Amino acid sequence: MRKSLIDAGPLIALFDRDDKYHYKVKDFLKNYQGLLVTSWSVITEVLHMLDFDSRAQINFLQWVERDAIYIAPLTKEHISRIIELSLKYSDLPMDFADATLIVISETEHIREIISIDSDFYIYRNIRKEMLINILEADKND
Repeated sequence: MRKSLIDAGPLIALFDRDDKYHYKVKDFLKNYQGLLVTSWSVITEVLHMLDFDSRAQINFLQWVERDAIYIAPLTKEHISRIIELSLKYSDLPMDFADATLIVISETEHIREIISIDSDFYIYRNIRKEMLINILEADKND
């Protein structure tokens, strides 16, 4: 089964109708076939950014509850790699949620990401590979 990471930006856009990427992400995900994978830190970031509307937050949580995405487990053993990535990309800086996605890409062997952030063109996994942003192929700014 196809697996793709999903970053906070597209998830925020999906649940914020005023976001400029809302329809783009909605259409993309409607046609996506595979498993969406993320981390708890991404979930937290989405909820924080949707704090302007409690209904949007609840809708998002209900969507998560319906298994729309898989939340990959991270443990204490992953912290050293998160620190290593944060130090390596400190000039950007890499936020915690982004670092968790890179770690998940390494542990789950996922090469694709759905993101509206350009940082993922810079980040590399432990095998020095860039993630392929599958949303970018038809992103209209």
